[in-house]
Amino acid sequence: MAIEVGTRAPDFVLRDNHGRTVRLADHRGERNVVLLFYPFAFTGVCTGELHALRDALEQFDNDDTALLAVSNDSIHTLRVYAEQEGLEYPLLSDFWPHGEVSRAYGVFDEEKGCAVRGTFVIDKAGVVRWKVVNTLADARDPKEYLAALAAL
Repeated sequence: MAIEVGTRAPDFVLRDNHGRTVRLADHRGERNVVLLFYPFAFTGVCTGELHALRDALEQFDNDDTALLAVSNDSIHTLRVYAEQEGLEYPLLSDFWPHGEVSRAYGVFDEEKGCAVRGTFVIDKAGVVRWKVVNTLADARDPKEYLAALAAL
């Protein structure tokens, strides 16, 4: 079960598609965070969702908001995927320990071995203010993220 709105977002340290260390805590007090979990790189629904964010990136990654996308792929897979798809925001690897962060947020599907489609809008204080969790086949609407950000 996904963590609830109003709870403190579990902190994490992950590496991105360039091997850089990314900490959720680094954004606390500075920027809101759109934390997006997706199942796997190189899949149709995931690619469509990530392209929609890429195409509206200035709305999701700016002085006030950071966009962090997390999958259970390795950093090497994510590097190739980002280059191939022109994704210029951080793709974080929750590969090892496998799914640790996805589990902390309650969006890891044990049977499938990957995260389901969960998105959390986290305010500058580190509190989850909005969430949506969809099945593997159901794409999310980025307009909902923008409405959640506007409400902060």
